[in-house]
Amino acid sequence: MKQTTIQEQVEEALELIRPAIQMDGGDIRLESVVGGTVTVQLLGVCETCPISPVTLTHGVERILREKIPEVTEVIAVEA
Repeated sequence: MKQTTIQEQVEEALELIRPAIQMDGGDIRLESVVGGTVTVQLLGVCETCPISPVTLTHGVERILREKIPEVTEVIAVEA
């Protein structure tokens, strides 16, 4: 059985999260995985949404940490 990398696992998990974000007019793109830190870019309406930090920590980070124990934090970069 092929071993998947942390980056591949993160990409798979983001595909599960993406539809919920897209329903609200936004999107999410993986920028990098370095150690346990995942860097993403929030796109669309997420870029200016005042609650996007909540979505990031209580949604995206929580789900990624549950699915991939190696993930320790998720940060967003500006477009």
